[in-house]
Amino acid sequence: MRRIDLRSDTVTRPTPAMREAIAGAEVDDDTLGHDPTATRLEEAIANILGKPAALFFPTGTMANEAAIALLSPPGTEVIVEATSHFFDWEMGAPAVLSGVQLRPIHAPGGLLDAVLVADAIRPPSDLQVQTGLVCVENTHNAAGGRILPLAVMRAIRAAAADRSVPVHLDGARLWNAAAATGTPESAWAALADTVMVTLSKGLGCPAGSILAGDEDLIRRARGVRRRFGGSMRQIGVLAAAGLYALEHHRSRLHEDHRLARMLAEQTATIPGLRVIPPDTNIVMFEILTDDLDADAVVRRLASSDVLMSVFARRKVRAVTHLDIASPDIERAAATLSQIFQS
Repeated sequence: MRRIDLRSDTVTRPTPAMREAIAGAEVDDDTLGHDPTATRLEEAIANILGKPAALFFPTGTMANEAAIALLSPPGTEVIVEATSHFFDWEMGAPAVLSGVQLRPIHAPGGLLDAVLVADAIRPPSDLQVQTGLVCVENTHNAAGGRILPLAVMRAIRAAAADRSVPVHLDGARLWNAAAATGTPESAWAALADTVMVTLSKGLGCPAGSILAGDEDLIRRARGVRRRFGGSMRQIGVLAAAGLYALEHHRSRLHEDHRLARMLAEQTATIPGLRVIPPDTNIVMFEILTDDLDADAVVRRLASSDVLMSVFARRKVRAVTHLDIASPDIERAAATLSQIFQS
């Protein structure tokens, strides 16, 4: 029986055509100068995001942490949403790597707004830590791939600018926000000093993320990347996958969103299960019955070769991607139904 892997959109495997692009990549030593394929990818994504420059990173976490190091001096505070990737999934890196502390703000539905940000920015003081940076996540993973509306992002930017505080956008799944709304990625990127986009999630690449910003920031980011251990050699073999994905996978993201809606609709009436309607490609399930928890549900799904992930004690996450098709969704929904009915 075919295994249906809905744990994340990071589990995709390169398509045969992507593998051909990787095999044929023109490469050089990026640490000693530049890798031509990586440079083409960086220029292409800088153009999509409307930024003057961009730089390849091995992971989104490293790119996020580089942005924090660039924009928030040691001893300052970074405002983040309390369930954001920065706070929950980056292993305390801002404190360890950059000497800054995070200020987690609980936001309704996981989405920051301008009022919350303005209230969290510290007033000038010789006795308190000062706000160095605001970090925003779009789409918001823990909120179920929810989209931060452009108008809200614009208001957050204005609130931060009023106090001369820079903004970084974790746009790991910004591709999904653009596909779902029809708003180009550059519209959100214009409201941040730096923006990170990931190649290894919705675009289906084996690895890689890009940090974009102005030329001076990205020049300094190259040094930060090296300090963090991310300086690489023939990265054209990874960048070639990114170039292929921009041309062939970016335009199909709406299909992932359709499959996520299909999964939500087919499981909406299962007793004991609350389905959070998806904005994009992430479906969150809240377990309401006392007879099951997330660990038990995920184990029982796996016994039928359906893989989802535990997101909290009573929350399960499913993520659609380019390796998933409609029959997979039907079987996953039927398996969930069987588990709760039994």
